[in-house]
Amino acid sequence: MFEYFSEYESISIVGMAKNAGKTVTLNAILDEAYENGKTIGLTSIGRDGEKQDIVTCTEKPLIYVYEGSIIATPESMFEKSEAKMEVLEVTDFYTSMGKIIIGRVKMAGYIQIAGPCSNHEIMLSGEKMKAYGADLIIVDGAIDRKTTASPSITEATILSTGAVLSRDMDKAIEKTVYQATLFQLEALDDLSIRAIADEAIREKSIAIIGDEVVTLNLKTALNAGTEIAKAMKKDTSYVVLPGSLVTKTVMDIIKTSPHFKHTTFIVKDATRIFIDYLDWIYFNKVGVSICVLDKIKLIAVTINPTSPEGYYFDPETYQKQLQFYLKDLPVINVMT
Repeated sequence: MFEYFSEYESISIVGMAKNAGKTVTLNAILDEAYENGKTIGLTSIGRDGEKQDIVTCTEKPLIYVYEGSIIATPESMFEKSEAKMEVLEVTDFYTSMGKIIIGRVKMAGYIQIAGPCSNHEIMLSGEKMKAYGADLIIVDGAIDRKTTASPSITEATILSTGAVLSRDMDKAIEKTVYQATLFQLEALDDLSIRAIADEAIREKSIAIIGDEVVTLNLKTALNAGTEIAKAMKKDTSYVVLPGSLVTKTVMDIIKTSPHFKHTTFIVKDATRIFIDYLDWIYFNKVGVSICVLDKIKLIAVTINPTSPEGYYFDPETYQKQLQFYLKDLPVINVMT
């Protein structure tokens, strides 16, 4: 797997569900990075590395780190780690498990990790770990925090998926392909529109772009689809949304304005899109267009053909079918 991430300084691993093989993927990357002489900097959104999942009560693979690795984790996790670590820095980043500590592994072993509460602090933690000598920053994602895949946080992303998504292999593949499609949405290439959209997103304002640029006095696009639609005119070509794009917003716009068919909705990146697969299909059919300012660099998809509920997919069939739909994107069975 090293060939897929060797050129990057930071990557995130995002699991589509618990027990999708994310921790196995992480361990494989840690092993290969060590074998290739890379010093790892590791942090997490959420909690990982515990022997038993505290939500599902299922056994989990442990996280093994090598000597020299740099870790950013809360005080309580630092103390629970079997690996021996020295404290490099006690940060001002607070979590419910204590301040985030930057530490260096002095003796290899198993660890538990959590991480900062905000994306900004994750980014700062990564910068600190780089300053202490990390060649590759890895952010261990969480099921409900796909924002770690944002290009503002990491350069590239690995998506972990598996049989746990559905007993029906076709449905599990469908969900994965959809998530990969979102992550691979193309970035807006019109430089003049990009400049306007960048400014609107920085200012956290909704911008209606047509013959003129109109800024709406709304705090968020959530529950504001009707107001946005009323501001759209025949000449409206773009609507910039600084936060999240959700199904209800798009539905309200479709119901209220006929101008949506020649309007492109712009969000910062695909982690801001919260639209179910069937709604996405419907929006495409009626002519809704969505693009991003920053494209996520999805470099691989890893699969776990086995579900903790006792069922499994034929590994070869599952991998081949998913590979067919994802075309040139590598699909790797990390459970072999």
